[in-house]
Amino acid sequence: MGASSGSKIILITGASSGIGAATARRLAADGHHVVLGARRVDRLAALVDEVRAAGGTAEHHELDVTSRDSVLSFVEGAHNRHGRIDVLVNNAGVMALSTLDALRVDEWDQMVEVNLRGTLNGIGAALPLMRARGAGHIINIGSTAGYRVDPTAAVYCATKYAVRALTEGLRQESRDVRVTLVSPGYTHSELTERGGDPQVRAAARAAAEELGMPASAVADAIAYAITQPDSVDVNEIIMRSTVQG
Repeated sequence: MGASSGSKIILITGASSGIGAATARRLAADGHHVVLGARRVDRLAALVDEVRAAGGTAEHHELDVTSRDSVLSFVEGAHNRHGRIDVLVNNAGVMALSTLDALRVDEWDQMVEVNLRGTLNGIGAALPLMRARGAGHIINIGSTAGYRVDPTAAVYCATKYAVRALTEGLRQESRDVRVTLVSPGYTHSELTERGGDPQVRAAARAAAEELGMPASAVADAIAYAITQPDSVDVNEIIMRSTVQG
């Protein structure tokens, strides 16, 4: 199934669950063609089937955002198939919480690789294509952790501060490509289900369940930024559930 007239070609990384999956559902329902990337291709395939059953158009491809070659294949492949890329949503992320003295250095590396380098890889692949066309939109998923630092989250916060700085730098350099940072607080997702100190992870999961927004709320914010006229660039959206305070 191809994209209908007037729809956008939208690439989403980390689309197998959480914010990525919710964004895929929302944007497909809006009539856009979504190209979904993640490592868990079984989840992606099921989501594509769901989108198509609801009348939308979607495709999926295996993606490891830490691999420059994988990201290039994902982005350039979509460009070759559709002739353009309208939007890239850099959503893939990991959060492994622990105190620094726990020295979970492999998890430090993973957060840097996925959260920061993964975002850079997406920009590096999509920006030349968008610049050549004179249009495009790059949306990076940040976090309220990019504005404050909490114990056990030093490395995660550092990566999200970096994504925030990277996004602002790209915005300042851009005239024809729109750039948006969406920074959610606690959100119902799988972010708190893997990695980090087990006790800290359990506490973070409980907080997310009690204080979190539905992932669909973040998807709605992304959709808002996308639907603005080409002359309007929504630079930054910071959002929390009202009970998070």
